[in-house]
Amino acid sequence: MSLKDPNVVNPKQKKRVAIVIANPATSVTTGWPVGFWWSELTHPYFVLTEKGYEVEVFSPKGGKCEADGLSDPRDPSGYSASDLISMGFIATPSLAKLIEQTRKVSEIDVSKFDAIVVAGGQAPMFTFEGATDLHKKFAEFYEAGKIACALCHGVAILRYARLSNGEYLAKGKTVTGFANVEEDFADNAVWNMGALPRDKHLMPWRVEDELKRIGANYVQAGLWREFAIRDGNLITGQQNFSGSATAELLAQALGV
Repeated sequence: MSLKDPNVVNPKQKKRVAIVIANPATSVTTGWPVGFWWSELTHPYFVLTEKGYEVEVFSPKGGKCEADGLSDPRDPSGYSASDLISMGFIATPSLAKLIEQTRKVSEIDVSKFDAIVVAGGQAPMFTFEGATDLHKKFAEFYEAGKIACALCHGVAILRYARLSNGEYLAKGKTVTGFANVEEDFADNAVWNMGALPRDKHLMPWRVEDELKRIGANYVQAGLWREFAIRDGNLITGQQNFSGSATAELLAQALGV
């Protein structure tokens, strides 16, 4: 094996990760604006950059992205008020600018990255079906032996991503993602506030149900528990509290 062999690990070469966030959309179930979830971008970004990784932010369509309101630490609800990592990201102009001008997923050169992380939020549930470039890139990372990660509702990508042989990428894999018990909790919360009639749900379909339908071995750690799991070079995180755990598994997989 020569020193020029691309398979030789170069400890001085920085690892590069592409984080994909969803473009803004309107929920077809509620009519509300939906987007990506701050902590699912910022917590992996923080973990990975602290380890010296280079991280770039993309979205399926490119351009400016918007976060779900409840994920913003400044939101009047106070739901994410304790998320100091996201607040630090938002308050740093050079970082906040990253979501103002995201590059298109189609521009990702898989050969130049070590991993992809697909963040969640509500928008993936409404937009990922048509994000065919993302379906292809995610599978391309996986089939190249690189690390393919998805987090929370970003795991919606596994409902669509197929291998070159036509099989679902997640078939037969042990995975996690936003759990039914968490969907139940979220539905009940908006019902009890009177924000949504009880015959309507926040999500048009459920990650746990779809993963099981396509033949994945779905597992979860319980309501709002931080949890991520690795099956080969596929890593999935359960929900918005699992961004750091997902990134740590990614770093372990890369051996750095």
